[in-house]
Amino acid sequence: MEFDKAGKCPHCGMTLIRKSSLKIDKPKKEISICFYLQDNVEVLDFAGPLEVFRVAGFNVFTVSKTKDKITSQGSLTIIPNYSIKDAPASNVMVFFGGSHSKPTNDTTLIKWIQARKKNTEYFISVCTGAFILGKAGILDNLTATTYHTQIKELQKALPKTKVLSNVRFVDNGNVISTAGISAGIDGALHFISKIKGVEFAKQVASDIEYDNWKPNNGLIIKNK
Repeated sequence: MEFDKAGKCPHCGMTLIRKSSLKIDKPKKEISICFYLQDNVEVLDFAGPLEVFRVAGFNVFTVSKTKDKITSQGSLTIIPNYSIKDAPASNVMVFFGGSHSKPTNDTTLIKWIQARKKNTEYFISVCTGAFILGKAGILDNLTATTYHTQIKELQKALPKTKVLSNVRFVDNGNVISTAGISAGIDGALHFISKIKGVEFAKQVASDIEYDNWKPNNGLIIKNK
């Protein structure tokens, strides 16, 4: 009920509160996350972060170059939700390792990533997914990491990027890269802590029984 002047409610006697002083929770923005998956993608690279983001309540969808079935490293068959021709916009785009050479050298794919850059708030790479992000220019003049056996190769491939070893993830602000496989879970939890706070991320880690997660266990670059 609303009234036009101060006083008490004639029905219950409660003191009326000025509407402008009420703290009203604004609707929370739904976070949409695009997982780009290529043939021979590493299973845990994407399955770990997928579970983390799902538990956090984010909207995750998968994209590949076409809607054809793809096979991960091993025997898991995946049917992407979208192709690059009909994929919706997203707040976040994530790229994964496994067999990364083909997508890294796919001109059509790289142009598609670049075209989405202006409308994407965050980019994340897991393992050798950094090669794909790097080829699209997303890692230019930033610091990054990748799977431990591919550090030198990434350094050669990305001369404009400072590539570090022995770090779980590198957070440049809106671009996060992680080391291999399980480090993707750390990167996903770190991203959640940026968006929803550390306590929320701790609860997600508890829900998936990732007992040894250590907040901020990576390199966080403070932009001046």
